[in-house]
Amino acid sequence: MKLESFGVMIDASRNAVMTLDGYKRFLPVLKKMGYNTVFLYCEDTYEVDGEPYFGYMRGKYTKEEMKSIDAYANSIGIEIIPCIQTLAHLETIFKWNKYPNDTHEVLLVDDDRTYELIDNMFATLRECFSTKRLHAGMDEAWLLGRGKHTDIYGYEETDTMMTRHLDRVSKLAEKHGYEIMVWSDMFFRPWCNGTYPSTRVTVPEEYKAAIPKSVLPVYWNYYTRDEQVYFDVLDNHKQLSDSPWFAGGAWTWGGFMPHNKFSLESMIPALRASKKQNINNFFLTMWGDNGGECSRFSVLPTLFYLSEINRGNQDEDKIKAKFERTFGISFDEFMLLDSPNDLYPNKDKVDHPINPSKYMLYSDLFCGFLDYTVTKGGGELYAEKAEKLRAVAKKSRKFGYLFNTGATLCDVLAVKYELGVKTREAYKSGDKAELIRLAKEDYTKLVLRIKAFRRAFLHQWTLENKYCGFDVQDYRLGGLVARVEACKKRLIDYAAGRLGSIEELECEILPYGPGDAGKSIYYNNFRESATSNPF
Repeated sequence: MKLESFGVMIDASRNAVMTLDGYKRFLPVLKKMGYNTVFLYCEDTYEVDGEPYFGYMRGKYTKEEMKSIDAYANSIGIEIIPCIQTLAHLETIFKWNKYPNDTHEVLLVDDDRTYELIDNMFATLRECFSTKRLHAGMDEAWLLGRGKHTDIYGYEETDTMMTRHLDRVSKLAEKHGYEIMVWSDMFFRPWCNGTYPSTRVTVPEEYKAAIPKSVLPVYWNYYTRDEQVYFDVLDNHKQLSDSPWFAGGAWTWGGFMPHNKFSLESMIPALRASKKQNINNFFLTMWGDNGGECSRFSVLPTLFYLSEINRGNQDEDKIKAKFERTFGISFDEFMLLDSPNDLYPNKDKVDHPINPSKYMLYSDLFCGFLDYTVTKGGGELYAEKAEKLRAVAKKSRKFGYLFNTGATLCDVLAVKYELGVKTREAYKSGDKAELIRLAKEDYTKLVLRIKAFRRAFLHQWTLENKYCGFDVQDYRLGGLVARVEACKKRLIDYAAGRLGSIEELECEILPYGPGDAGKSIYYNNFRESATSNPF
């Protein structure tokens, strides 16, 4: 059984706003693989009539751009479905003090201005997109009713507020001719001790009644590798609706590089469970958490492999052979894009991906609490990874830039990954000669390699996205260069006797995270991983 709607979700809300040219490169590839639906995830990166501050200076899509994207997608047989937020995940709009908020990222339920905004959203999107389907979001509203709403209206249970809000939103959607869907987690959490259940449950009648028949629940899960979990939770959703959707993940949100291996380990059982449950609508999210750094093209192995399973091809050798005929690079070579995050090539399946290529890029050389996770010899491994990625880059004119980005990132990490550890060891042992060598050789080399990486990354970014949003990367990478140069100067000054000590290097590195020393973790937060001090 082939799926009725088989799609992907493109995140345009984390600074990486894909251009029309980007869509003209990406959508035909999707169509060729058999995808027929694209969710365009925009929290505030789209124009809304009557709301000039909505998406202000965020590179938002104009109405003309949205109409052009829709027209192009329709011309090749792909449906574009707006995927927005009508409750939480809207922290960027509250910066302007123009919209009523309950907490720092949640709209103020029951305020008329909230529904005026949502009405304007629906009206504008209805004008720009030909579909009658719309995803209204509403996930992860953790602090709903825990801020200004309580101050104004008094305390109220979250589920009661969700039910009332959804009712008003669904009526606005109906007014504009929309069939809407919502992420389902907030409709399970209130009666499941705040969790999104992973086992079969009996949905209470009052919660079944809370979702209007016209609203379709979307079950999202990007983490599980157990087919039975997907099967059971999809069964829970079938208690809420005759037509639930499933949303999985093609992992583009762990930093600069993808996690194709984990995506396949988790999504192959998800797809199989969906088919067994006769779920007709399935899509893969490509989130851009913490900066939108990862290219959407980097997960082609995941998208292709799953598209073949959807077509009934279960033979891995045939899938890989077809991939190479289609893209001109072998499947296993393309999977090397995962390698900057893989410091344990022989490890068993993991519960969660790790992303040392992101957090160790930014981990401070003097205040690097994440040095606790450093694997001895990791720098040499990164040098080897850079060579392999650069070799693949030379083979492909079409996708070589992806591998060049990965190679230049590994060039940086070949120097930087262990540099904080080496610096602290030399300082603690009083080896000023080694500190001078590190400063003049490694720190100097590191600055040049960071600049080379920025150039490669900028080239990748502008092939897909508007430049607006890269300002964040300029601040991060430019700040990293300035910090490396500052640390270099302090090492030289200390070794020359102009500084009595370097206070940060006096500190011991304490255990951090759930793992043992020398074991990488997942930490995708620039502001927190770069330093212990607040930005």
